[in-house]
Order: sequence, then C-alpha cells, then structure tokens
Amino acid sequence: MSAFLLSANRAALRMRWGTSVNPITARPFRWYSTEIERKPLFDKILIANRGEIACRVMRTAKKLGIKTVAVYSDADRNALHVKMADEAYNIGPAPSAESYLKVDKIIEVAKKAGAQAIHPGYGFLSENSDFADRLAKENITFIGPPASAIVSMGSKSESKYIMEAAKVPVVPGYHGANQDVAFLKAEAERIGYPVLIKAVKGGGGKGMRIVEKPEDFEMMLESSRREAIKSFSDDKVLVEKYLVTPRHVEVQVFADTHGNAVYLFERDCSVQRRHQKILEEAPAPGLSEELRKDLGEKAVAAAKAVNYVGAGTVEHPITEMITGTDLVQWQLEVASGNRLPKLQEDLKKDGWAFEARIYAENPSNNFMPDVGPLIHVQTPEASDSVRLETGFLQGDEISVHYDPMIAKLVVHGEDRTAALRILRKALSEYEIVGLNTNIEFLKTLASHPAFIAGEVETGFIQKYHDTMFPPAPALNPATVAQASLALLLKEIEASKVAAVAAKDGASPFTMNPGLRLNMTSGASFAFKLQEQEVKVSVEMNHDDGTYNVKVETPNQTTVFEKVLAKLSGEHSLLSEIASQKHKTSVIHAGDKVHVFTEDEGKVTLEVPKPKFLSMGKEEKAGSVRTPMPCKISNVMCKPGDKVAKGQPLVILEAMKMEHVIKSPVDGIISEVFFNVGELVAENKSLIAFEDEEAKKDA
Repeated sequence: MSAFLLSANRAALRMRWGTSVNPITARPFRWYSTEIERKPLFDKILIANRGEIACRVMRTAKKLGIKTVAVYSDADRNALHVKMADEAYNIGPAPSAESYLKVDKIIEVAKKAGAQAIHPGYGFLSENSDFADRLAKENITFIGPPASAIVSMGSKSESKYIMEAAKVPVVPGYHGANQDVAFLKAEAERIGYPVLIKAVKGGGGKGMRIVEKPEDFEMMLESSRREAIKSFSDDKVLVEKYLVTPRHVEVQVFADTHGNAVYLFERDCSVQRRHQKILEEAPAPGLSEELRKDLGEKAVAAAKAVNYVGAGTVEHPITEMITGTDLVQWQLEVASGNRLPKLQEDLKKDGWAFEARIYAENPSNNFMPDVGPLIHVQTPEASDSVRLETGFLQGDEISVHYDPMIAKLVVHGEDRTAALRILRKALSEYEIVGLNTNIEFLKTLASHPAFIAGEVETGFIQKYHDTMFPPAPALNPATVAQASLALLLKEIEASKVAAVAAKDGASPFTMNPGLRLNMTSGASFAFKLQEQEVKVSVEMNHDDGTYNVKVETPNQTTVFEKVLAKLSGEHSLLSEIASQKHKTSVIHAGDKVHVFTEDEGKVTLEVPKPKFLSMGKEEKAGSVRTPMPCKISNVMCKPGDKVAKGQPLVILEAMKMEHVIKSPVDGIISEVFFNVGELVAENKSLIAFEDEEAKKDA
C-alpha cells in the first residue's frame, strides 16, 4: 500500500489504495479512498480557569501527552488544579476581576510558558469575544468557537435575533440595544409581570432576576447589572416574560472547520435553584424520538448559521456518558484543525445518565452558599457507572470569592430507573464535614416520587417545597449511641498511643484506660439535637468487652445492653445494637459531632459549650448578621428608617453571586454598621433596630 498527498480546501487530503478479495466472486479488486490528513495536537496548553473544569481538561490533556499550564489567584495557591498542572503561574489577587479575568496577564503567562493554545473552560473568559480576538492576533489558538460566533451565540440578544430569522420560536421580550432604565421598565409593563431580567452575556444563573411587581424593577435591574459586570465584564441585559413552569432542555452541538456539525442529543437541566442547575439528566425524559431529532437538527442549523466551531460547553459529563465520547478531546482535535471524531450517523445513545452538583450551601436557608474548610471528605468509589468531577480534596477550603460548587457526581445506568438507583446509592456514600452541603437535599430530590416519574420543570423545588423540606426526623437513640461509642473508643485509642509514646506501655491502666478494679467503667456525653438536650452514659462490660448505653432526653430514656462496637478506621465504627449491625462514620469537628448512618444519612449533634463560655453571646431578636464573609454591594436603609418584615435592607456579594438580606422584623433602624464596598467577616452585625442593643463586633 502507498499514498500521495494533495492540497484542497485548506486541508491536506491523503488518497490511499489497496487490493481486496470480493467475498462473492472470489476475485481481487482495487479500491481507494480519500481522507483528511490528521494534524498533530498541541504540545502544551494553558487552562484559563480553576476548580473542577480545569482539572477535567488536564486529565484529558495528560492522557493525550499534552503538557498543561495552570493559572491561579492568591486564594488558589494550593488548589488541586495547580497541583495537577505541569506548570503553574500566579496571576493576581483573589477577586476574579483581578486574576482569572485579566486577559493581558493570562496572555503574558501563555507566552512565557510557551503554550500554543488556551482552553477557557466554562464561565470566566469562555464567552469573551475580545479574548478570542486577542489570542488570534497573538498567534495563540483559542480552544473554542471563533469570536464572531461568540458574539452571535454568546449574546442572548444576538442569538434571539438569529433564532427569529430562522423562524425558531423564542420567549416574548425585549432584547435590543436600548438600556435606558425607564425604557426597560416600560418594556416590562408591555410584556406583563412577572418578567425575567437576564444578563446578555454569560450564563450559570449570573445576572438573572425574577421581578414580580413594578416597584421592584429598578432594584432588581441594578442587582443584575452589578453581578453581570463582575462575572462577564458586560452589564447589558434583556427583559423577557418569565415562564412559570417551563422545562430547560439543552442540545449539545459540535462543529469543526471542515463543514461538519453534529448534535450529541439533549440533556434536561430543569431542576434548578437560583436559576442554576443542580440535578441534570441525559437524555431528557418524555421526549419522543421525532422531537429529539427535530431539536437536534435545529440546533445544528443554528450552529452552521453562525459558522460555529467546537463545543458550546464541556461542563456536562452526562452527554459524554451516554455517547461514549470525550468532549475535551474533541475540542483539542477540532482546535488543531482536525475533523470531528464522529459524524451524526456514528453517534448513538447508550443508557441514561444523571449529574448531581455538590454545592457548599444550606438548602434549608434558601440555599445560602457556605464557605470553609473541607475537614472530612469521603466520596463514592469511581467505576464505569460512577464518575466524580472535582477540583477539591480533603483539607482544601471553599472560598468566598468563587462559585460554591464542590464537585459533580455523575452516574450511568442502562435506563433511567437503573441510573437513578445508582445515583441514590452514590449520594448515600458521599460524606463532607466542615461546611453545609446540599447532599442530603439531593438525596431527598432523587427519591421524590414526582422526580422518579420524570415530572421535571424549572419550578420543581418550589412546587414540591413542603415535601422537599420535611420536618426534621425525631431523635434516633441508636444513632446517638453510635456517636458516643465512637467518641469513647477514639479516646481509648488515643490514650493507648499516648501511653506508648510515654514509654508506659506495660501498665495495665495506660493500655486499658477504662479499667477500674471491682467496678464498671465508662464515660458520659452531652449533646443537643434541634435544641433537644441529650445525655448519654456508656458502661464497659470487662467480662465480654460489650457496652451498656443509656440515652436520655427530657421525654424518653432508652437503654441498649450488650452492645458490640469497634473502630474499623479513623472515622468508621462497626457496631451491633439490638441485634442489628451498623457501619457508621463519626467525625468530631469543633463543637459538632457528625454521624453518617446507612439509614438516616447525616445527623449532626451539637456539643454544648460550658455556660461560662457562652455567657453574653445570646443572639438578639431581629438581629441582621452576615451569613458568610462578603462584600457590601448596596445599602438600602439608613438610621431612622421604618422598615417592614421582608423589606430588602442590604445586598451582599459572595461567591460570584449577590444575596439580598431582608428585615426579619417590623421596626425602626437605629444603626447601619457598614458602607458599600466594605469587606465584612462572617456573623457580623449589619443592622441594629431601636429596640436592639446589638453593637458592631470588634
């Protein structure tokens, strides 16, 4: 076999020929075919992002033998993506506007490191046409669509014009150039409330505000614009009718520079909070094959209309799971000038996939983001059906400066029922201590009858709010007994280690710290669970190594006799209580004991502080305090103002989002402690009322 090369249509073609045997006639015949010559991939790329997406890109790059360059802010100095990269460079302070959005600095690093291309991940600079243009001028490949396509499809306004021209239905609204406040408010009146204000650039729920009534329009518009400028460096918005019960279905498209474009089916992202996805699935439930094909073909037509190249996003591993593809590898191939690895006829759906986004947040407090260290992290075991995308490890810190997502838990099954079963099991194996997470909420969601039936829509959480947030379960004495046994056994283990270190190992008292001659031994514990006081006493039976455990509350006393218990790891307890075996994780962190059980999930017990430590620390009624470290974006009250319960008082900026702090009571403002632009630590008083003695914390 031999070959020759010729040039045509910007790509080199290779013609090859050979000899085969006709299986019917048994006679030899000559054959030939032409194919586009495959160009080599990059030797080194820079990833202009952080967190799980930076790590995700690096994994594929390393698999392909491509060296990677990380950039990081001061806050991310010890981040996982920095450790994974072959090279890493600091690009500025923690705020993204001073680091991850600094185009000049990122290009400077790319040149210094010798990176041939830059992968933007998603968010940050991924939809910045000016950035794509700059890279082209600097002869650095942008691993993404051309700038012209970013302008057309990255702008919600521009994309609506394109869809209208293609006769694709769009949501009614105004998406023009006039950004005058009075004009936009008039358009909202014309459309009819409720309306949705959207930042024209970007996504991820940033710069989106629902406006229920005219008097809230200006405030919500200001908030949307502030968030948009910080996230996307563009404060232009559009106003459209807010649809109360829509479904959010996306089609993944991919195109190359050779005129090929495909759709990799769809994913349903309807279950959201704050307009951000928390549980996605592919394919979308309830879609007919005819509608699926129609959606896919329309999406491809739209991509071709703007000469789109590459993938719109790689943040959705569920698409990869049901198509057996690596979208990052596809991006690298296309950016190198190669054709798509598969064409439409090569793409087939295989099974069902779910993606659960693990966030640092408190669902019971309106999904308020949380910050802090990941003191303990235990994840489900990875397999062909379970995949974890994360940018954090145990010991890392979730920062106030960035999105609160910790990881994406992705599962695959032969059908929706199987995939959902795998998801529930994987969520039950996930353990995080150190801050609030939405894991228990996701478990409730994945077990909800309406979700199991596929009855999804963007208002799902609000619609089923009461069943999504059921009352806290009653105290389970067996769970408290397990926590107490784990603490006692850890204390005994620590005493043994200390005895060996003190070279007193021969003493029966140091090696058996619970030993008491002619009497039982044990320990006492005190906890609080949902303000309920719990007392526990544990007695050790030295004759057979079992324990007697008494759990007391003001209304109930439960005694467990002859309990078997032993540690099986740093945090794991194996026990047998009332003829039932248990495997439990118990983590004591600060003034809380976190218990992960097979039946109840996570239960957090508070260890009461001594009275002399808590004196004078009682929270005043009606106090308004910061829920996390933050920056003051807006103050909407002043001393002497009379405010109503639920009235917005202060807008905080934290974790790339704005959060409205509302008055907890009817009252009169006596003092406002902070001004716009000030940085405030967690749990600091913001506002004092006339009947409140709260003073600004030192």
